[in-house]
Amino acid sequence: MDTLSYKTISANKATVNKEWVVVDATDQPLGRMGSIVAKILRGKYKPNFTPHVDCGDNVIIINADKVKITGNKATDRIYLSYTGYPGGQREITPGELLKKSPEKLFKKVVKGMLPKNRLGRAILGNLYVYAGAEHNHAAQQPKQIDINSIK
Repeated sequence: MDTLSYKTISANKATVNKEWVVVDATDQPLGRMGSIVAKILRGKYKPNFTPHVDCGDNVIIINADKVKITGNKATDRIYLSYTGYPGGQREITPGELLKKSPEKLFKKVVKGMLPKNRLGRAILGNLYVYAGAEHNHAAQQPKQIDINSIK
C-alpha cells in the first residue's frame, strides 16, 4: 500500500449541508433539551463535523412556554443583568422569565452551551423560538424530530 486511500474531509461553508428541524418543548426538562438543541445547532451529530465551521442545522423550537423547569431552579436560580446606570442591577428568576418571555429564556440557556466566540454568536442566530405551536418557517419544509430519541 504505497498511497493512503483515506482522507480527512474538512467541511467549509460551501460544502456543509444545513437542514431545518422542528423540536417540540412540551413537558421537556429545560436543561436537557437545551443541551441537545445546542449539539444540533453546532452540528456534532453529523459525520462531517468540523469544529471551526457552522455545520449545524437550523432549529425551530415550538411550545416554549410549556417547558418544565425541574427542582427548585425556577425560584432559587437568579439571572443578573445590568442596565449601565448606577443602581441598575436587575435580577430575575427562570420562572419569572418563562412567564414573561420564554424565547429569551431558551436563548439564554442555549447561548451558555455554545462556544464563547464569533462562531458561537453566529450559531445562535440559527435558533428560532416560539411560545405557541405556530411558526412562520413552513417554506423551509422543516422536519419534526423527537428530542427523546437523540442521545
